[in-house]
Amino acid sequence: MITTRRILFLLLAVLWTVSGSPVRAQDAEKAFYAGKTVRMIVGSGVGGGYDVFTRLIAPYLSRTLGTTVIVENVPGAGGLVAVNRLYMAPADGLTISLTQGTMAAVAQLTGDQAARYDMGKFSYLATVGAPPGLWLVGPDSRIREVQQAVDAKMKWRWASAGGTSGLGLGAAFTCEALKLDCQIVQGYKSSADAGLAVTRGEMDAVYVPESSANHFVKSKQNWALGTMSRTKSQFFKDRPTVFEAAKIDADRVWAMDFLANIEGLGRLLMAPPGVPPARLAYLQAIVKETLHNPQLIADGEKMERIIEYLDPASTHKNVVEVVSGITPDQKARVQKLLGAK
Repeated sequence: MITTRRILFLLLAVLWTVSGSPVRAQDAEKAFYAGKTVRMIVGSGVGGGYDVFTRLIAPYLSRTLGTTVIVENVPGAGGLVAVNRLYMAPADGLTISLTQGTMAAVAQLTGDQAARYDMGKFSYLATVGAPPGLWLVGPDSRIREVQQAVDAKMKWRWASAGGTSGLGLGAAFTCEALKLDCQIVQGYKSSADAGLAVTRGEMDAVYVPESSANHFVKSKQNWALGTMSRTKSQFFKDRPTVFEAAKIDADRVWAMDFLANIEGLGRLLMAPPGVPPARLAYLQAIVKETLHNPQLIADGEKMERIIEYLDPASTHKNVVEVVSGITPDQKARVQKLLGAK
């Protein structure tokens, strides 16, 4: 016969087990990271926007995680070399990356042979923000407005890191939407290098995220024509959106809207596929704590690198919707636009 005392004892045992296991699991993961080194891979050279952002986050993550965090620059193929390396890295939670989601998703969507990964399979830690991009020209350019650029009927040379890099994608879709005559020149290692090429007059234009654009414009290195989105940039409220600045033919509106939709993936903080659930949950919690650190947020604002946290589940959902939601017709149009096979 089971007594009341026996039932109470069993209930307490169950409660202790349920409440105790997560604590023990957390302690085990904390112990795992002690004395280890975590690598944060960046798909661009030193000084690029993602490099700066990663180096901003790394020391805070190091303190929260209680381990050493180093930044490793892996430029190449517009960022794809770094994404491939992350995908093939050991699933031990010791390699992560702040990745340009737009670039990574488009490369997969267009069947780029250099993209050897499946976006749906990465272990997602967070979205760090999804800023709009701006069209920049040189500081002494005679073109000061988007409509002037359209009316100029000139050959536009755009600086790009690669065909599916953020710089290259923004350029391609802008040229398509506005029917510009463009040459997209690849090979620049970072947004900083591309911006300087425009400053020196080697290139005519560059497309960069608002944080990089703000830095370049404030230093009088470049001039912003407008935001290539339906939403104004928080840094350039006096600059128009492309929809305000120019008339876009109905059959080409899709180009800007597709760009805005895929740019909504933003800056993805990812780990390789298959990270053990307990370790992934611990790492996700550590990242959340890190990205909500008031001092990190304040430091980011001083550097004009705005941190806007989005949880891992929502991040993964956004990625899946983008890479799975494209229609065959849209895919064909994007492939044609980017010259993909």
